[in-house]
Amino acid sequence: MAENQAQPWKIPPIVQELAAGVPEPPNRYVVREQDRLAMALATAMPEPIPIVDLSRLSAAADAGADEVAKLRSALQDWGFFLAVGHGIEQETLTKMMQVTRGFFNLPLEEKQKYSNVVNGNEFRFEGYGNDMVVSEDQIMDWNDRLYLIVEPEPLVNHSLWPARPPAFTGVLREYTAGCRTIAGVVLATLARILLGLHDERRFVDMMNDGVAMTHARFNYYPPCPMPELVLGLKPHSDASVITVVLVDDVVSGLQVQKPNDASGVWYDIMSNSLLQIMSNGFFKSPVHRAVANAESDRVSLVMFYTLDMEKEIEPLPELVDEKRPRRYGKTTTKDYLAVMFDRFATGARAMDTVKISTAEHNSGTMSEDG
Repeated sequence: MAENQAQPWKIPPIVQELAAGVPEPPNRYVVREQDRLAMALATAMPEPIPIVDLSRLSAAADAGADEVAKLRSALQDWGFFLAVGHGIEQETLTKMMQVTRGFFNLPLEEKQKYSNVVNGNEFRFEGYGNDMVVSEDQIMDWNDRLYLIVEPEPLVNHSLWPARPPAFTGVLREYTAGCRTIAGVVLATLARILLGLHDERRFVDMMNDGVAMTHARFNYYPPCPMPELVLGLKPHSDASVITVVLVDDVVSGLQVQKPNDASGVWYDIMSNSLLQIMSNGFFKSPVHRAVANAESDRVSLVMFYTLDMEKEIEPLPELVDEKRPRRYGKTTTKDYLAVMFDRFATGARAMDTVKISTAEHNSGTMSEDG
């Protein structure tokens, strides 16, 4: 008998179908009681969301200096910002959200054509369904997702791209091209901030080195009869160089913690983990989560930009000195992603596995955890 057939908990139900027929969330979705207080204490951000006009980042030095300063401040203080002047037409953004919602509104049998469960028992990251389940007592997230590799073309599995809605593929390709431009502008600016004008292509060239990939995650958060008991997506930070998020402009649900804030407060509303490592902690990777809603469903689309799987990730040597000692050990994209997916399932943070503690700095060694 196949392992997952003997352990049916490894193949959870589709949450959208589950939500339509239960008066309360099943136990495997209910957050532990000791964690519910933090869920209830989310508050509005203490300051406006940082806004950066990307069209001004590459302007002449004087004209673009203020915008570069805004980007630097946003990523040091919060680890994310709201992008305007990005060049993607509003019509494209609207269509992208429409085809995303259109896919999740299809009959279940149509969506299951793209399932991330092969032969009824084998999990794969790409496709439609839920995230990986690693233990029977794992608390599940109140969402379904469609996960696709969208770049580079040789790695795209076209059989997993939905045929319906009919506009899905064309709109996604157009949106992907726009997001690639955004990533390039932001990464070039960050390299300029960290390394100077002479090396502004450092991060962009890393993205073009080997087989760097772009992943798209389409999220669907169904209404929950008791949203205070569940999380749409558990707290985590992303294992990408940069992440571009398109969120529902009608129903809110994204929350973030401010980096280096010991209070642990969650703020309602993304620079990410690998960039935090390469910048030696200069830029922050925010821990964020999604919450459920009792009345309305919600969709979002997240584009993750990752480096070649064998690429070694470590602080850039130019950013390490006596005043700013090395804060992170060396890893590879492949190893970091593997740790991230494993730790995500349990609610732990992958960044902690490569962080060098003060004691390790003093001894010159790294512990097994570090």
